[in-house]
Amino acid sequence: MGMLAKIRRMRFRDQLSVREITRRTGLSRNTIRHWLKQDGSAEPRYAARVTSSKLDAYKEQLNAWLQTDSHRAKRERRTAKVLFQLLQAQGYPGGYGRVVAYVREWQAQQSAGPRRPGYVPLKFELGEAFQFDWSCEYVVIGGLRRRLEVAHVKLAASRVFHLVAYPMQSHEMLFDAHTRAFIAFGGVPRRGIYDNMKTAVDRVGRGKERVVNARFQAMCSYYLFEPEFCNRAAGWEKGIVEKNVQDRRRQL
Repeated sequence: MGMLAKIRRMRFRDQLSVREITRRTGLSRNTIRHWLKQDGSAEPRYAARVTSSKLDAYKEQLNAWLQTDSHRAKRERRTAKVLFQLLQAQGYPGGYGRVVAYVREWQAQQSAGPRRPGYVPLKFELGEAFQFDWSCEYVVIGGLRRRLEVAHVKLAASRVFHLVAYPMQSHEMLFDAHTRAFIAFGGVPRRGIYDNMKTAVDRVGRGKERVVNARFQAMCSYYLFEPEFCNRAAGWEKGIVEKNVQDRRRQL
């Protein structure tokens, strides 16, 4: 996710050489130089490689068996050899090695998923991070009650914050809020902490996997900061700005 943004941060923010970026990313020097010369902040897109396997038609059934076995005791779970024989009985024409590889891949994905919630201490260095959140407020303008969407940007270490109100939570409003906040702060922190708002995340995957919105990723690449997203229903992971919403609502 965001390899181009990562390369831009290494080059323009951390002042690393192309050789060092090559060592850290595993990409070729020509690829890195080509990406850095681009005018835009959008990562190049390549056609997805389409590969077919004899196992494709049987993956749904195999997934069901593996999911069922995951709730059983280890002694009662079927081995890859047994699953292979069951697939053969259903007409699977492929080899045993493909089934073993798929079973191992499925088990590795299950092991990589979060088993229990983790807790991140809210301690930050100066200039390390900021937290962002929206709040819905109501004001009376010209005798009419209006709904406003207020963008809260708060530095995690110094607790300095910036507020600006908009009529809606669109991309234009989101980007403008960041621009105004960074101008007011006099700089850009190294990373930003967000919830899974729709203007930033297109799809929430397993654990910390996210499909980041292309427009939002372009903004992060332009300002050279790294976005981080909270777990689902874990607002405490950006509790500094959550508290800021409550305090400002009472004060203003």
